[in-house]
Amino acid sequence: MANGSRLAAWEFFGSELKRQRENAETTQAELGSRVFVSGGYIGQFEQAIRKPQLDVAQRIDEALQTDGFFERMWRQLIQEQKHADYFAHAAELEEQATKICDWEPSVIPGLLQTPAYTSALVVATHPFATDELIDERVTSRVERSQILKDATRPEYWAIVHETVLRVPVGGPVVAAEALEHMAALARERKVVLQVFPFSAGPPANNGSLRLMEFDEAPPTAYTETSFSGSLLDDPAVVKRANRAYDLLRGAALSPEASLALIESAAEDFRRCTGTS
Repeated sequence: MANGSRLAAWEFFGSELKRQRENAETTQAELGSRVFVSGGYIGQFEQAIRKPQLDVAQRIDEALQTDGFFERMWRQLIQEQKHADYFAHAAELEEQATKICDWEPSVIPGLLQTPAYTSALVVATHPFATDELIDERVTSRVERSQILKDATRPEYWAIVHETVLRVPVGGPVVAAEALEHMAALARERKVVLQVFPFSAGPPANNGSLRLMEFDEAPPTAYTETSFSGSLLDDPAVVKRANRAYDLLRGAALSPEASLALIESAAEDFRRCTGTS
């Protein structure tokens, strides 16, 4: 399902939620209290700004006595998505964000990866992956990166640990090309890029972290490990995540020094292959 039709389906989900809620003569606040979210979140579900978790959809069915309608629709929409369940909501919010701040301690951020680099990562984590699976993951990553080419692209900041520059993902040639691509995007002012150097000591956050801001919705934080991810909405938690990112940014090299280090690392990989 294309992004546009998927969004239309979630808009239908929201309009049906509003219709069923009003038929039950229930306010957003009243329904929210019955399904353990705020009334404001119910409003965002109805406007397709946010998408409920499965357990919330199930509780909505119970509260409005809709015979499993919202659970079935949720499952159908999730099955048609391109990303892992734990990243799907974050990927959809990515398309709506006005500002994105990424921290990656071990790999190049997804929006900055080359197809060959992505392919090498997929094979590393799925050694028995079919060509179809690899192509699917690469295509999905390339499609996501298109937001950096849009006229309405978000303001994008990325901090990477120096480790990212030293691991030859896919071999020296692939790694060099990936670092050169990342540097080129920085030079084109598509991203403000910083490197957290080894000399800075332990980082303020060990796993990957993403902060997103929106025009008409509260900011969110997303954290991820190898096998799971969490989308965080609680204002207090988002505030803590922002503080961690500020600490990372304060300890990182300047954008100019970072770019020089990235290009130097790419050159080191080129020397390994004799193609510098």
